[in-house]
Amino acid sequence: MTDTSTHQDATESPAPPPSAVRARWSVVLLFVIMGLAIGGWSARVPEVRDAVGVGNTGWGLANIATNAGELVSLVVVAVLISRINTRRLALAGAALILVNAPLLAASTTVVALVAGLAVWGFAANLLATPMNAQSVEVQKRYGRPILSTFHAGFSIGMLAGGLCGTGAAAVGLSPSAQMAVTSVLLGALLIGTQRWLPDTPRQETKNGEARRGLRERFTPQLLLLAVIAFLASFVEMAGAQWSALYATEVAGAAAVLAAATYTCLSLAATVARLFGDRLAGRIGRIRFVRASALVAAVGVALPVAYPHPVAVMAGFALLGFGLACVTPTVLGFAGEQPGLTSGEGVSVVAMGQWPGALLAAPVIGLLAGALNLRTAFLVVAVLALAIVALMGPVRARALPGEGAAT
Repeated sequence: MTDTSTHQDATESPAPPPSAVRARWSVVLLFVIMGLAIGGWSARVPEVRDAVGVGNTGWGLANIATNAGELVSLVVVAVLISRINTRRLALAGAALILVNAPLLAASTTVVALVAGLAVWGFAANLLATPMNAQSVEVQKRYGRPILSTFHAGFSIGMLAGGLCGTGAAAVGLSPSAQMAVTSVLLGALLIGTQRWLPDTPRQETKNGEARRGLRERFTPQLLLLAVIAFLASFVEMAGAQWSALYATEVAGAAAVLAAATYTCLSLAATVARLFGDRLAGRIGRIRFVRASALVAAVGVALPVAYPHPVAVMAGFALLGFGLACVTPTVLGFAGEQPGLTSGEGVSVVAMGQWPGALLAAPVIGLLAGALNLRTAFLVVAVLALAIVALMGPVRARALPGEGAAT
């Protein structure tokens, strides 16, 4: 008889205790809050812009305030993450999002809009790093890969927010009223589950011992993970922001097919995040990231090589499917670095991830203007392949319920 106990031990872990399950769902709620706020806001942007009375140029300039708020928050969180209770940081970020959302949606002046967008950017990053660090702590309690399911909560929240915005607009509910209703409901859920939110370890110092400085977090391994997170964020956002335009400009697709291209990408990403952890647990997280990035590279290469509407839809779906779980998994590696708290590790990778999302749209636009959009996405395919190569030096200890780590 063949002994399968070793294989079972590598791929299965004991059922988590009820406290870990409660902690998991409380952290998932944080991801849902973030996603639903973004989705609900995005669906009503045209109405808010008209109420403020700005054109496309003015709207684009106003959104710089979001980036400024995010940058300030990244620095603040990096300093505080090892000193302050992570639960408090996450709750502060979530509460600020819920309070600010209806106020931002009620903007009728440029000043109110800019202020609301700055607060939104600050609150988003105030929540993002702590909740990702908390998800790493929950994964440690589970002893197997589960990080992608948290990000699935974000994707589902975005979809739900978009549907809420569509429904509210259909019945004549104002953007501010819509956001107020969702904020009240989510706020009630947050109050009911906040006691289950896990904390993350903080830096411990003995009498007279100097506190670990920010510079000491930038280890070679974390810098490598930050570069990978930058590339993953860049490739993912390039696909999300340019998929519909690629379908129309390169493949000559009609508006409906162009919209369907983005929908295919989004749905594929959500499915991947719901089921990707299982595959990561079977083959090991490092192998999983390599395979995922390779799928994404193939997905980008398909519409570049064969710019037909069907190939474009299939390619961007593969891109969404492949990249969806890369960043969550990399954040997990960052939160497991020896000698650092999970919050410290995640904060370093978050610094690398943020500019990737920020630069994707303008860089692809510049490349498309100088060359063409098809060639610009050839560069995106190369960046996806770079993730595969850069995963080679990554070292991570396998979780109890994980397959081979390399």
